[in-house]
Amino acid sequence: MTERIFMSRAHVTDVEEKYVLEALRSGWVAPLGPMVDRFEREIAERCGVDGALALSSGTAALHLALLDAGAGPGTAVVLPTMTFAASANAVAYTGANPVFVDSADDANVDIDLLVETVMTLQSEGQTVAAVMTVDLFGRCCDYTALGSRLDELGVPLIEDAAEALGATHHERPAGSFGRAAALSFNGNKIMTTSGGGMLLSNDKDMLDRARYLSTQARQPAPWYEHTEIGYNYRMSNILAALGIGQLERLDSMIARRREIRDLYAAALADVEGVTFLGRDQVGDAEDNHWLTCITIDPAVIAADPTTVMQELDAAGIEARHLWKPMHLQPIHATARAAINGRAEALFRTGLTLPSGSELTDAQIDRVLAVLVPRLQEPAA
Repeated sequence: MTERIFMSRAHVTDVEEKYVLEALRSGWVAPLGPMVDRFEREIAERCGVDGALALSSGTAALHLALLDAGAGPGTAVVLPTMTFAASANAVAYTGANPVFVDSADDANVDIDLLVETVMTLQSEGQTVAAVMTVDLFGRCCDYTALGSRLDELGVPLIEDAAEALGATHHERPAGSFGRAAALSFNGNKIMTTSGGGMLLSNDKDMLDRARYLSTQARQPAPWYEHTEIGYNYRMSNILAALGIGQLERLDSMIARRREIRDLYAAALADVEGVTFLGRDQVGDAEDNHWLTCITIDPAVIAADPTTVMQELDAAGIEARHLWKPMHLQPIHATARAAINGRAEALFRTGLTLPSGSELTDAQIDRVLAVLVPRLQEPAA
């Protein structure tokens, strides 16, 4: 049986094995330890920030950042509708009301609509605790367009960079924008710790407070003393060791994903009705190329994303839709949203292709052998 091709499987080598074995032999197998401290320092340096806090997930990082910003009942958090559920879930954990904003052409949030939404909420007397941007599919938002507009409105920015470690915007690293940022090291990300995340900030006091909350809010007493609710959010020493090895190889993994995107682009260059998300709108030189995403024009191509996914799946190949917008999710059916229609259109026409750095050229050829003929069938 031909081995299944996954969309973005963890890529682990003997480099990671070496660090994990070192952590096991050190005896530091419980949460925290020297590998966690080292991992935090190296991620902070990579992202150009003063400090980092290793956590159990990117969602945990967002939750703690939102709590620091004052998100809670009676407040609003403005965030993109085109995102994974975790972004909105973190808002829900605080009790704040999510307000969703639609996309620009590259799927990242429409900056003008984002700022307009904040101003509208404030004009109505609502407290906007924070704005969350999401760097989708390995590409930073247009932070140049955002500029200092949120500062002028007195609203802190939280950057969900879960998908974008290694990407840059005008040479500034993902994870360095806003008061705080979150990274994810989930198994399908550009690099992984199996499960895990990181909270990034230049604000030492905020990181100290988050560190306290993430270790069950334990007071400095000779017994277990708790005066407020905390969370079990810290990362284990063994997972941090895996992360150190992955970070050592990050640039080479990004380079391979870029090569894979180029292979797709070359093979589909003459297929009308196919657009590469991000690459064809704003360019992708600063992306981390986490996932290669295409859109399929139904006026030109007979197949829709669901049909293509089914045929790829039958050939042992994984592909997925783009994120279903949050304002279309049943759980957020009553949430407020500023909509221009782009996110819904991208969801209807978009497809993510196998993009993992462990994939071989022969495996990409297998994908293309199914994909290209299907996309060449013209619409009726």
